[in-house]
Amino acid sequence: MLKIKNYILFGVLCFLSISVSAQKSTVRVTVEPSDILIGDQAVINLEVISPKGRNIIFPVYADTLIKGIEVLKMEKVDTTMTEVMTLSQKYIITSFDSTLYHVPYMEVIDGVDTLRSNDFGLKVTSPQLSDSTMAYLEMLKNHETDSIDFVKLQISDIKDVQSPKFVWQDYLSDFLIPFLILIAIGAIGLAIYFFTRKKKKGYFFTPKVVLPPHVVALQGLDKLKAKKLSQKGMEKEYYTELTDIVRLYIDQRFGINAPEMITEDIIEAVHRSTDASSPENSLSQILRLADLVKFAKYNPLPDENDLSLVNAYLFVNQTKIEEVTPVGQQPAKGDAAVAPTLPVDNNNTPNS
Repeated sequence: MLKIKNYILFGVLCFLSISVSAQKSTVRVTVEPSDILIGDQAVINLEVISPKGRNIIFPVYADTLIKGIEVLKMEKVDTTMTEVMTLSQKYIITSFDSTLYHVPYMEVIDGVDTLRSNDFGLKVTSPQLSDSTMAYLEMLKNHETDSIDFVKLQISDIKDVQSPKFVWQDYLSDFLIPFLILIAIGAIGLAIYFFTRKKKKGYFFTPKVVLPPHVVALQGLDKLKAKKLSQKGMEKEYYTELTDIVRLYIDQRFGINAPEMITEDIIEAVHRSTDASSPENSLSQILRLADLVKFAKYNPLPDENDLSLVNAYLFVNQTKIEEVTPVGQQPAKGDAAVAPTLPVDNNNTPNS
C-alpha cells in the first residue's frame, strides 16, 4: 500500500515538473554574419519564445555590448503570435579591432525571472595588406621611421564630393506631373475657346473660301491676258493654258469631265447642257483653233488670238450661274469681269 502511494506521489511531482517547465520562456541568440572585416556590420538576433501575455524586457545597450563590440542601433521588437508568443529583438553591431570575440550570454527579463541566452562568437579580421605595406608598418612599429607615408601605406585620401551622374528617369516624376497639368490646362482652354467660337460664329475653324467656277475661270483669264504669251510668239503655250482654263470651268460648272475629253465630245456635252447657241459657238471657236495650233502647227493671226480670249470671256459670262448679291454687299471678286472690247470679225473664225 505504501509502495502505491509512493508511485502516485512520484507521478504528481513529474507532472508538476513538466507543467512548470512548460511555462518557462526560452532564449536563443544568433549573429549574422559571424565573420566580418573591421568596420563592417553584423546583426545580433535575440529571440524569446514564451507563453502569451508575458512581460518580456530586452537588454538596452548604450553603445557597447562588450569591450570591442559597438552597438550602432537597436531595432523595433518583432512579435509573432501563434500558440505561443515569439519576440525577436535585433541589434546592429560593428567592431574596429581585429580579434575573435566571445559573448558568454545576453540577459532577458521575464517578469521576475532573469533568463540568459546561449553564448556566441564574432570574428573580426583586418583587410589583407600587401607585403610592401606590411613591411612599412613593421618599420613604424620598430620606430625605424618617424614620418608616415600614405603612399607606402596605400591609403588614398578622402575624395571630394562628386555630383551624381545624370539619369533622366530620376527627374521624370519631377517634371511629368507638372507637364501633364499644363497639357490638361491647355486642352481645357482650347475647348472653351472653340466652344465659344462655335457658339458665336457657327463653326470651330474658319471655313475655306470656295470661289464659284466662273470667278476662278475669269481670274485665270485675267492672269493669262497679263502674261501676253501670244505677243511673245508662244502661241502653243497660250492656247494650252487657255483651253485648260475653259475645260476646268466646264468641269466645275456643268459636271462634265472636260479635261479628259476631246473637242467634239466637249462641244456635244455642252450643247446638251445649254439652251443658247451663242456659248456653244464661242466654245467651238476656242477649242477647234487650239487643236490646230497644238497638233497641226497652225500659226494663228493676232486677231485670232484676241478673238479666242474674247470668246472665252463670253462663254464664261454667258453660262455662269448668276448669284443674287444682297443690297450693300460687294460682289465676289471676278463677278464684274467682262470680256475686253476688241474688234471682232466673225468671218475670220477658222474652220475645223
